[in-house]
Amino acid sequence: MTDPRHDHFALFDLPPRFAIDEVSLEQAYRRVQGQVHPDRFAAAGAAERRVAMQWAARANEAFRTLRSPLARAAYLCERHGQPIEAESNTAMPAAFLMQQMQWREALDEVRGGDGAGAQALAREVEARRDEVLERVASALDERHDYAEAAAGVRQLHFIDRFRDELAAYLAGDEAGMQEH
Repeated sequence: MTDPRHDHFALFDLPPRFAIDEVSLEQAYRRVQGQVHPDRFAAAGAAERRVAMQWAARANEAFRTLRSPLARAAYLCERHGQPIEAESNTAMPAAFLMQQMQWREALDEVRGGDGAGAQALAREVEARRDEVLERVASALDERHDYAEAAAGVRQLHFIDRFRDELAAYLAGDEAGMQEH
C-alpha cells in the first residue's frame, strides 16, 4: 500500500477507486490549491514558501494522475503491488498482438487513400480502447484483481500509442485536404 502521506486519493479526500467523480476531483483540487498555493505564502519565510511550493507541486501531480483514466488505473495497480512496467513487460496475449498487426496493416492501406477508411479505423480503435478500459475498471473496482488490471493498462499503452499515430495521420490528412 502507498504511504498515506503520499496518497493521491487521500490528498483530495476521495475513495481509492477507478470510478471517480470528476467534478468532486476538480473541486477537491481547487480546495487544496487554495490552501497551498505559493502566492498565499509570498510574505512567509523561505522555508514556508518552499513547503507551499512542494505541496502545490504534489497537488498538481496528484490531480494529473487522477484526472487521466490510464494514469489513475496504473496508479491504483502500483498502489496495490502490481507495477505496470509498460516498457519492460511487453508480453501480450496472441489475439491482442494479432489485432495490433491488423490495425497497422489497415493504417498502411489507408495512407494515401481516402479519409473514410482512417475514420472507420479510428472508431474501431476507440471502441476497443473503451472495452479494455471497462475491463480494467471492473478488475480494479469490482474484482480487485490488480494483476488483470495491470495487464489491461499495458494493453492500453499499446492502444494509445497506435491511437496517437492514427490521430497524427488524420490531422496531417485533414491539413492536406485543407490545402487543396
